Amino acid sequence: METPRTRIGLGVATVAVIAFLWLPLLLIMTYAFNSSTIQSWPISGFTFHWFHEAWHDPEARSSLWLSIKVGLVATAIALVLGTAAAAAIYRFRFFGREAVSFLLLLPIALPGIITGMSLNSAFNFASVRFSIWTIVVGHATFCVVIVYNNVLARLRRTQTSLVEASMDLGADGWQTFRWVTWPMLSTALVAGGLLAFALSFDEVIVTTFTAGAQNTLPLWILGAIRLGQQLPLVNVVVFAVLALTVIPVIVAQRLTRDTGVRRGAVAAAAAAQP
Repeated sequence: METPRTRIGLGVATVAVIAFLWLPLLLIMTYAFNSSTIQSWPISGFTFHWFHEAWHDPEARSSLWLSIKVGLVATAIALVLGTAAAAAIYRFRFFGREAVSFLLLLPIALPGIITGMSLNSAFNFASVRFSIWTIVVGHATFCVVIVYNNVLARLRRTQTSLVEASMDLGADGWQTFRWVTWPMLSTALVAGGLLAFALSFDEVIVTTFTAGAQNTLPLWILGAIRLGQQLPLVNVVVFAVLALTVIPVIVAQRLTRDTGVRRGAVAAAAAAQP
């Protein structure tokens, strides 16, 4: 039985954790409206001037667009390779299966600086010029792991009887995949894809070793903070990134619901009927 004291204690702990996570974010978002170039509290006044300056800054816009392109391509590669690897590990038994699984998970466990230095050495050894594709390769190394983990976990929780029932009722392989397998995996793919894109979008260490002279948005922010001359623009960019993350979170919340699986099995059986 929970006592009132326990409930109060848990509530206070929850509020403390939320405050610990969100107060720094709210502070930096407030600084985006600061009329002064000096970050001090309380702010000297409210203004939207820095939003206009950030939007028309060519370096910030090009960095943002590069980060979006890299994130989308790396996520697409991760969805294909991660799903294929998870299906192979789940469905087949072969010599070295556990070793392959370990090697797939290793990139996410290694420090980013090790991965970045290794890729940098490999690109130099192969005389590969640094470009958007070298950044994509670097990001895909850990994005694949995210998708692999999500899909494999979903496959292990999936009831094989649904697939067997669909095929027993006359559905072919495509119908079974469309009406049973895909609804079961779609939520895991959406969650894995969103997380992979988020990790790619804010990656700094691996990008430093694979970008060459290019600047993604996190590298632009890091450089601006180091110089200390564009802090108002940095605050605006951080505000925009935090605000825009609400959209994928809402989409993920609506799409990553474990629904449609049983309906999919019934639909597959219906589709197989003459």
